[in-house]
Amino acid sequence: MLEIFVIAYCLYFAFNTYTSFMQIGFVKDAKKLKPIILDSEKYEEAANYSIEKEKIAIASSFYDFILFILWISFGLSLLDSLITVESMWLKAVVFVDLFIIINWIFTLPFELYSTFKLNKKYGFSNMTPALFIKDTSKTGLLFLIFGSAVIAGISFIINSFSTWWIWGFVFIFSIIILINMLYPVIRDKMFDKFEKLKDKELEQKIENLLDEVGFKSSGVFSVDASKRDNRLNAYFGGLGATKRVVLFDTLVEKLTHNELLAVLGHELGHFKNGDIIKNIGIMGVVMFVFFGIFGNLPDELFLGLHINNEPYAIIAVFLIFSPILSFFLMPLISLISRHNEYAADEFGSNLASKEDLVSALLKLANENKSFPLSHPIYIFFYYSHPPLVERFKELGYDVNNINNGEFNYVK
Repeated sequence: MLEIFVIAYCLYFAFNTYTSFMQIGFVKDAKKLKPIILDSEKYEEAANYSIEKEKIAIASSFYDFILFILWISFGLSLLDSLITVESMWLKAVVFVDLFIIINWIFTLPFELYSTFKLNKKYGFSNMTPALFIKDTSKTGLLFLIFGSAVIAGISFIINSFSTWWIWGFVFIFSIIILINMLYPVIRDKMFDKFEKLKDKELEQKIENLLDEVGFKSSGVFSVDASKRDNRLNAYFGGLGATKRVVLFDTLVEKLTHNELLAVLGHELGHFKNGDIIKNIGIMGVVMFVFFGIFGNLPDELFLGLHINNEPYAIIAVFLIFSPILSFFLMPLISLISRHNEYAADEFGSNLASKEDLVSALLKLANENKSFPLSHPIYIFFYYSHPPLVERFKELGYDVNNINNGEFNYVK
């Protein structure tokens, strides 16, 4: 059984690496073409950024593969031998916490390089060492408190029920729903500074837009995202009473009122089309499949890893091998997501203005230095959003014919 998982991981690693090399070659060739969507300077810069990100991804994949081999060959059994705790749930907490912390320490260099080298080079990151340490400390504290409680809970369920994977799924899925509800509150209290919009005219326009589609929220907020990153973004956070509209301060600064309304119109399209509920449903189905697989693993798998078939081992095996299943499910999930994005674009363009949505997407692409072209196989596996070229075409604009930063409408 272990051999099957190892072969699957090797296939996952090989294909992941191959697609990154393929994407690098594609972008290098596309870089030589006449720029589209982005201006000439941003086009070249976005291509270089895309290439460097893929090179880091390749290095990270090799590094992860080595860690994988080390864990399954002797790492898990060594960690098991070092933890002499009698309590079943306490051993699970200590073992899994240490497993996650060790992985984080080994992958930290890639995070530091991306944050302080790559993203600063391309003008994205405003992160300081002090803020990074502060954020990391808060995240670590949340993990140790709440993550440990979840690990203790799932280990209790594994030890108490023969069909633990069903109850484990219910428990974890409920936790995920709760996290989604509390996410804006946690971000507000511990990480970001949420403020009511100072531009009251814009706030009223947004409120009118929300009322038009029947979206009830706890308010419209601006968040000081620029203290960490210069990229533009907006999102609807929370569920139920915690729902709120959150605009990055960078977005408010760069976009006009009409462009902001068009972007929010797109997001409201997801709400009106029920995409949020659909996504939660898809996530639930995927998680149920995962729990079904990992809840019925044979003892021989654990014998091959030289650990006992106990809660701590089951959770660790889940964390090690679940990325494989996620990767092979990714094309289907991405296909559904891209379909939803097209529908949200259509809704947003009808709710606000097609011209304003296109103008906003054009600014987002330039400010975020999003390279507009990718290899079709890369898109098929990794793109949750359609390429901008296809989104603009679907909206009826010729991406090859830009006049002073504006598209000519072709439909």
